[in-house]
Amino acid sequence: MTVRLSALALLGSTLALGACAERELPIEVRIANADPAMSVTARGETEPVGTNNADAADDPAIWRNAANPAASLIVGTDKKAGLHVYGLDGRSRHFLDAGQVNNVDLRDNVTINGAPGILVVASDRNDPRQAKLALFRLDPATAQLTSLGTVPAGAGEAYGVCLAQQDDGRVHAFIVVKDGTINQIALDTAGTTVSGQTVRSMKLGTQSEGCVVDERTDTLYVAEEDVGLWRFDAKADGATVPHKIAAADGKAIVADAEGVALAPIGANGGYVIVSSQGDNAYTLYSLPDERYVGRFRIVDGAIGGAEETDGIELALGDFGAQFPGGLFIAQDGENGAAAQNFKLVAWADIVAAMKLAD
Repeated sequence: MTVRLSALALLGSTLALGACAERELPIEVRIANADPAMSVTARGETEPVGTNNADAADDPAIWRNAANPAASLIVGTDKKAGLHVYGLDGRSRHFLDAGQVNNVDLRDNVTINGAPGILVVASDRNDPRQAKLALFRLDPATAQLTSLGTVPAGAGEAYGVCLAQQDDGRVHAFIVVKDGTINQIALDTAGTTVSGQTVRSMKLGTQSEGCVVDERTDTLYVAEEDVGLWRFDAKADGATVPHKIAAADGKAIVADAEGVALAPIGANGGYVIVSSQGDNAYTLYSLPDERYVGRFRIVDGAIGGAEETDGIELALGDFGAQFPGGLFIAQDGENGAAAQNFKLVAWADIVAAMKLAD
């Protein structure tokens, strides 16, 4: 294991040097050097987060209202201040002061204090020496978040987080620490007090953040910012050795490799998507073969485009007439003169632009 981790660290350091040099290039040069990207436009956007003149908006999560898709909700982080809950019209319906919460994910139909509910989990970086998971209940009727408490998640600064429901029904959180450590934590939310147990740890060589779990195949995908996209076994007793899917090579992915999202289709098909932050694009790999498919970019239309994206999220299904086929959300790191926000794109528009099999 020492040899394996040392090799990963060496690979990460080598690729990181290349990524640092690449960042010094003007954005126009980075775009010209990268693989082509198809253009799509946003059909909606959220109100800006409350923190102005700062890198503040970061990561979204989506709750789809199956009974009334147009009433679905979006939870988005202002990593300087807390959590917003937005409607599909982009208006902020609720804000909870939670301090420095970086990434967010959620799961429905989770037993919370004896009753089923929507569990929201954010990576809590209020203490950069001690990662925590901040847990909340989302009320779909009022869009209100209620704090359930925090769970220790290991040493270091909390960055990414993603959730998975295991075979035993328990929700497991994968917390990605800034140094590339990934801790898998089994959460217990059934009682009056939340708790968690770290079941295992994994490691990438350098700074990492974005992640997503394919619960159909028990696969964890993690983006190492200067290096690329990796795959792990997500089972609690699975192997901890990472498998490289794609490099941040300046072509398919231009560093940083940031947010990761999933388009699950059928038993094991679909796509995994990663934010190619360095050239304002999003890169798709097909499942289950993890083959490079292509890229798209959110450009200016009636609504502005998205640049320097951190977090992304995708939920397939009916979201009403405005977002046929599903909803893709990207953090916009620029957003003109306003504070950062999130751009909302119809999955059907991405499918059409990239000529994907839907």
